[in-house]
Amino acid sequence: MKSIDARGLSCPEPVILIRNAMHSKEDAYEILVDNPVSRENVTRYARHQGYQVQVTEEGEDFRLSITRQ
Repeated sequence: MKSIDARGLSCPEPVILIRNAMHSKEDAYEILVDNPVSRENVTRYARHQGYQVQVTEEGEDFRLSITRQ
């Protein structure tokens, strides 16, 4: 599983990071973001690419577990 820490980055950077990671064609990814806009944009992008997304709140951060459907 590829893990990405995108805390402190604003959109579109987290989406670009997950898009680049998805070029490796792995079945699972994990990305940490620290704002709701990034959470929603990464979730939308991942679902559009055919992945399922599970979001866990960790304090003020969000952990998105992204897996292939």
